Amino acid sequence: MLAGTALLAAALTACGGGSGSGAAGDDGKPGSKKRPDMAISVNLTGDQAKPGEPVKVSVGEGKLALVKVTDGKGGELPGKMSDDGSSWTSERNAAPGTDYKVEAQNTASQSANAQFKTTAADKVNKVTINPGKAAGVVGIAQPVSIVFDNPVKNKAEVEKHLKVTTSNNTEGSWGWFKDYTGNDRVDWRPKEYWKSGTEVKVAMDLNGVDSGQGGGYFVKDYNTEFKIGKDRRLQVDLDAHKLTVTEDGQAVKSIPVSAGTPGGKKASWSGKMVLMSKEGTIRMDSQTVGLGDSYDKMVDYSMRLTWSGMYIHAAPWNTAHFGNANTSSGCVGMSDADAKALFGSAQVGDLIEVTGNGSKGKADIGNGYGEWNLSWDDWKAKSALSTTPQNG
Repeated sequence: MLAGTALLAAALTACGGGSGSGAAGDDGKPGSKKRPDMAISVNLTGDQAKPGEPVKVSVGEGKLALVKVTDGKGGELPGKMSDDGSSWTSERNAAPGTDYKVEAQNTASQSANAQFKTTAADKVNKVTINPGKAAGVVGIAQPVSIVFDNPVKNKAEVEKHLKVTTSNNTEGSWGWFKDYTGNDRVDWRPKEYWKSGTEVKVAMDLNGVDSGQGGGYFVKDYNTEFKIGKDRRLQVDLDAHKLTVTEDGQAVKSIPVSAGTPGGKKASWSGKMVLMSKEGTIRMDSQTVGLGDSYDKMVDYSMRLTWSGMYIHAAPWNTAHFGNANTSSGCVGMSDADAKALFGSAQVGDLIEVTGNGSKGKADIGNGYGEWNLSWDDWKAKSALSTTPQNG
């Protein structure tokens, strides 16, 4: 073993005996020269090899015909041969704490093997993905959202390993920003709202990718898939005190509501939001959102719009103000009957747009899914790759 390379030869047995003038060479003829054994070099060697980079296999003489790199569990690293056949490079990085076996063959049907082991990761980065695998059907405004446990300094490198594939070649782009938690986050949103019926698959080939300083390595791949449901949009008019439901471009219901009290912390957020989750009956405590002792009660048919606590829900205690005044602590309240019906038909991922006077402005992009408040050009600029947007 030479430093920096793994030089190995696989000896071939000649048809004849020794190497004297009467011995048969590789072409079977007496006196012909014996072909030298095949020798390969691998950029990663020993049992302390550095992970997080591709495996490169080179041949000393001749041309490579086949290279196979497998881990201890039988997983194979895909790769590409150079044009001249002198080397092969894996498309994926070597993962931390993994044993690898290299098998190579040249165009003369000779073979050579090598093996190495990468060091374990000092720190492991993990992700939270939305929509998750159990999401099923979601609304037209639902982005793909990935939140990282640890910081991501190598954003461009990580983004290269994220792939969205759709059934109708939907145009979209990744964008980086801070989640409401303060963690790094990257979302993929289409240029326009999803078309109903679109099937979406997300592959996150992150195993072996280095997050950069303070983030650690990823040690597994992730994936998810979902389908886009009905085109349903909820439009809240703060001035008219009503919520209009549209399906496939047609208004199907108008609901009298009472939204946040204008001015101060109790005002509602405005702009475009996404229905994040249908949480049903939950306890709402004003102290958890910085509103002192304003309320502490169980609330039915709760549907979340922001991480900071803006919901659409039933608010029977506010019946007198539905349709004529905004007096809530920031949420959009309605009758039990209207909330029950809306809760039953709403999809996670439905678009919500709040317009009118008296709001406290648009929520930060990471406080829920605020990317639809950005123009397409502004959103694309948040990609770490700054290239043509990805078509799924």
